[in-house]
Amino acid sequence: MTDTSPAVASGSENTIELSVVVPIYKEEETIPRFLARIAPVLRGITERYEILFVLDPSPDRTENVVRAAIKDDPRIKLLVMTRRWGQPACTMAGIELCHGRACVVIDVDLQDPPELITDLVAKWRDGYEVVLAQRRSREGETLPKRIVSWMGYRVINRISEVSIPPNSGDFRLIDRVVIEALRGLKETHGFLRGLVGYVGFRQAIIQYDRAPRAGGTSKYSQITGSLRIGFNGIVAFSGKPLALATTMGFVVAVASVLLGLAYVGVKLVTHQGLVTGLAPLILIITFLGGVQLICLGIMGEYVGRIYEEVRQRPKYMVARRINFEGAS
Repeated sequence: MTDTSPAVASGSENTIELSVVVPIYKEEETIPRFLARIAPVLRGITERYEILFVLDPSPDRTENVVRAAIKDDPRIKLLVMTRRWGQPACTMAGIELCHGRACVVIDVDLQDPPELITDLVAKWRDGYEVVLAQRRSREGETLPKRIVSWMGYRVINRISEVSIPPNSGDFRLIDRVVIEALRGLKETHGFLRGLVGYVGFRQAIIQYDRAPRAGGTSKYSQITGSLRIGFNGIVAFSGKPLALATTMGFVVAVASVLLGLAYVGVKLVTHQGLVTGLAPLILIITFLGGVQLICLGIMGEYVGRIYEEVRQRPKYMVARRINFEGAS
């Protein structure tokens, strides 16, 4: 049976202090290393924790590896999605279905150090509802990836209605009050960084140095994936691209009028055309066609987003809950 509704904490689950949400896909190699590092950290913080893996169905042994870990530690839980929904949807599923008073989102590849969770929790206990982990350095990332990230954060922060600290990924801690605020939002895009910025609350930032992957290869396209997430964030939190399309239209229209006046002036003075030959005409038509397609593409993104929202389809669907109370 497919489960699409959020879990409600009950019984002993509502005594959990800290939840750790870990989206995974084809990570059978890294899960044992991840658990070996994070378990001592969490035990040093509290014994009342849960590690919630959220699995996009994988063709490898990832699910079996997690199931074996559950036998050794009952505080490990597993959500298996109905199909590949993508990392943002898996992350939102884990946040909405966790039971802790606070939730930490972290990747399994150990690029984000589990040891930093101690500092995140310390800030949370000081009264902050959101504690962001900001990358001071990005070892192991390619130069194109760094350039895309650098440009993306600056574009989003320049035109977006919410502020997103540069070099802050999904690695963060959020309080239960923030979790409930996120659950109340109906948007389907799942851009966590933007949504957390949108709901607000008191935020703190802790800097760290990001390490290379502990093993295996990334299943996430560093360039196209980052561009897709960044553009998604722009469309979700700003209407300025539509204003840009309008501005481009006015600029082209004014340029056309000026070009026409210049052509008439030259014709009257010299009795010759401003330009001759077929090549300039082709360039002008190609330029105007490109501008029109860009504007149509921008409007299409917003129309597509409206279409997604009015259908009111669920953000994700969970096929199985493993080691949850009242679930099999």
